[in-house]
Amino acid sequence: MSHKARGFTLVELLVAISILAIVAVLGWRGLDGIVRARVALTDQMETTRGMQLAFAQMQSDSEHMVSASEVQQRPTLQADAGGMTLVRNSYTENGPSQLQVISYRIRDGVLLRRESIGTRDLIQLDMLWKSATSNADTTPPVALQSGVQAMQVEVWENNGWRVAAAQPPPPQGGQPPPGQQWKPLPATGLRVSLVVQNQAVPMSKAFLLGGM
Repeated sequence: MSHKARGFTLVELLVAISILAIVAVLGWRGLDGIVRARVALTDQMETTRGMQLAFAQMQSDSEHMVSASEVQQRPTLQADAGGMTLVRNSYTENGPSQLQVISYRIRDGVLLRRESIGTRDLIQLDMLWKSATSNADTTPPVALQSGVQAMQVEVWENNGWRVAAAQPPPPQGGQPPPGQQWKPLPATGLRVSLVVQNQAVPMSKAFLLGGM
């Protein structure tokens, strides 16, 4: 007695192809999700690493900040919503220390650091300070981190943090008018918070001020 070999019907083939198509779509979506998560994690790690380097540079500048008494009561720190400017000591091998004006600003989503030339002349320091605080400094800046949307600077004084306010510019020649005294921010610490793109919480770090 002979038996005919039975093949798949058209309906069975269509059902099998549909199942394979569904499995393929689900597999592609899963793979796409894994790739996207990996890309996001890599970007986040790069951002975190860049911010750590930026904060490390700020810490170095803060630790070498000069006191007001070292520059005859001139301003040594100015901070506001647009960034911050400070005066620090710069050391060279086999040479005397010099004064530098350091400024941090955000331009087009990029955190920039600019440093002036070194000087030991206070009159020249006044010029460098004025140039930095008025954003007239043409020294090429160094880009520290991209994707930075905002910057907040706080100072530690009277046992608490407060948002730093801009100081008045130093008087001509760095000397106050008769009967007046220019006072730098009486702070011993600095806290910088940076709002980074695609980060729900601002990244913050506190520093001790070496000159205070």
